Amino acid sequence: MLKRIAPELAVSQWFNTDNPLMLASLRGRVVFLHSFQMLCPGCVSLAIPQAQKIEQVFRNSDLQVIGLHTVFEHHAAMTPVALQAFLHEYRITHPVGVDQPGEGLLPVTMERFQFQGTPSAVIIGRDGSMLHHKFGAEDDMIVGARIASALSMPVPVVETAPQEPADGCADGFCAVPA
Repeated sequence: MLKRIAPELAVSQWFNTDNPLMLASLRGRVVFLHSFQMLCPGCVSLAIPQAQKIEQVFRNSDLQVIGLHTVFEHHAAMTPVALQAFLHEYRITHPVGVDQPGEGLLPVTMERFQFQGTPSAVIIGRDGSMLHHKFGAEDDMIVGARIASALSMPVPVVETAPQEPADGCADGFCAVPA
């Protein structure tokens, strides 16, 4: 079975993080990416509380929870200023990015991930591959089991080419200069 590597996020603004997040820089960690809209009833009542539970339950692991505010309707109401207030009011503490507007109706990341709407969630494995992709709310126990399974996978080993020592040392031994 071919693995599909998760496409990179296209974010115009970040909240709850000092530095922009890139999926490529999170390799070796498991990522739970959830897309939402502030005015989506299923997002507010189901998906966001679930993401907050996931963040709490797996806080001592190397799971990275990321929210993606993916606006494809009601653009005038769902601005970054409104999102900032929303994040504060709902006590959302994990990093949240604003999906970059696209050429057409759909934002860039939403299109890259082929999200059908909100809420949507993706579990990205340590190797950057998409392990699970779901539109709509999914039972907490099922999501938790999927995340636990992903966290149990070994961290991929990145092989680097051996480098020639610059000082005459190799394989833990150094030659005494003559």
